[in-house]
This record gives sequence, C-alpha cells and structure tokens, in this order.
Amino acid sequence: MVRIGYDIGGTNIAAGVLDAQNNLLFKQSLPFPRGMGVDAVVSVCQDLYGKLLKDANLTEADVSGAGAAVPGSIDLENGVVIDAHNLDFHHTPLCELLRKALNKPVSLINDADAAALAENGVGALKGTQTSILITIGTGIGGGLILNGKLFRGGRGNGTEPGHMVLVNGGRACTCGIHGCAEAYCAATRLAKDGAPFGWHGAKEVIDAAREGNPDARSIFEQFVDDLGSYLASLVNLLDPERIAIGGGVCGAGRFLLDPLRKNVAEKCFFETCPEIVVATSGNDAGIIGACLIAE
Repeated sequence: MVRIGYDIGGTNIAAGVLDAQNNLLFKQSLPFPRGMGVDAVVSVCQDLYGKLLKDANLTEADVSGAGAAVPGSIDLENGVVIDAHNLDFHHTPLCELLRKALNKPVSLINDADAAALAENGVGALKGTQTSILITIGTGIGGGLILNGKLFRGGRGNGTEPGHMVLVNGGRACTCGIHGCAEAYCAATRLAKDGAPFGWHGAKEVIDAAREGNPDARSIFEQFVDDLGSYLASLVNLLDPERIAIGGGVCGAGRFLLDPLRKNVAEKCFFETCPEIVVATSGNDAGIIGACLIAE
C-alpha cells in the first residue's frame, strides 16, 4: 500500500506518493487557485491524485490514505484548518472535504511539523529521539521531536519557534510583537540590513561577506551571533541530540555552519553541544511529512 501527501502552499499545491519503505516515488504540483475558494483547492487536489495514480501505475485500491500539510494553525481532532492566512482558510473543514473528494481517510498537519516529521523519518534527524528542525526563510519555522515523537504542543496548538522573544523590545516582527527570533534570524533580516548597501536578498549579502566586504561581513557576523544565541537557547532548554537547519541560507555551507557551530558551543550550558547539520528533505519535506501521517 502507498500513501498520498499534499503540501498546500499559497503559490503551489504539491503532492507525492510514498511507498511502504518511505520512498518518494512520484510527485506533481499545480498552482494554488488563489481567490477561488476551498472547493477549487479540493478540485486541484483531486486532479493531482489522478495524475499521481497514473504516473505511478496505481489503482485507488493501492492507496491506504492521504495527509495534507498546511501553513497555519489546525484543529487536529476535527481536521479543521483554524487559520491559514496565506490560503485564506479560516475554520475550514479540510479533512472532511478531501475525504469526500478522494474517498480515502485524510489526516491534517502543520507544514513546519510535517517538515520535522520528514527529517526525523527519512532525513537529517533520522535515528534521533530528541531533535529540532529550524527552517530559515522569509520567516522562521520548525518542529520538535521529543522522545521519538513529533511534539504538537502541550494543548495541541503546535509550536512557533520563530516567535520566541530573543530581544526584549527589539526589532518589529510581522506577528506584531517586537524582538521575536524571526526578526533576527530569518533570511529577511539579512536582506533588510543589506538593502542600504545595495544588496538585494540574503544571498547577495552572504556572497559579499564571503568575498571580504567589511560591511557585509559585519552584517553576516551579527546574524550568526543572533542565530547562535537563538539555537543555544533551544539547546539549553531541550538538550537535543541534533539540530537540522533548512532554508536557502544553508547554501552558504561551511561559511555559515563553521562559525555558527562555534558560536553555539560557546553559549551552550552543557559540556557537549549537539550536532548542527543541514536538513536534507528540502522542498519535498512537506509532501513526505504529510504522507507519514496518512493512515
């Protein structure tokens, strides 16, 4: 039997087929039908389902169930998306709608949790009992694996690692609070700090820093210091075996990882610091995680 997973984003809806050995066999994507309502989203998911069955030479009887990952807060028990602003989903009974459309059991998961589950199942966190995934992009996302299981929050609200307050009264965050880790450790921070010098985006800042530009190096070193403080705080709270970092900034490779590891080790309370590695599931993480929760 195989499982189907959907990664429903505000730009595209991606879907894939995972076999019993957790191999991603096939994947497809279609544009998100922005402004057309949830019924149009369900229709796109149906189309992707048909394409995947055809590509993988499967019948509906070969599919045990499906999972869907969405960027927002969810009610796990009832399969409802409480709020996913990028999708314009608000108290949307997505599981029920997909279940009727696919005639299969459907499970729901937050996209950051799906990525953490994927890394723990088949990626950089495989084999760990306590580990952390942090994704560094426009914002900060991530998930926690505690005692070998995905931690969905003590009350089921999930976790928001990007909105831990790193600097009291600090930089404004998009969530409306000041000083969140996201305001200091996301790629957006590099882009904002680099803009006055004519650099467009985090990659240009990193490239200029690598080439030795003193202004870029100053921006990059402060970013590493703030990211190190953030990760060290997570280490001191949770004592994880491993931290995986995902997102475009990881393209910097050792230029980022070497000083970051050193910075975290200097701030770590414990005698030994956990491994800090690059996440390996990439853009497939949401699909894989959604498949893993499917029945």
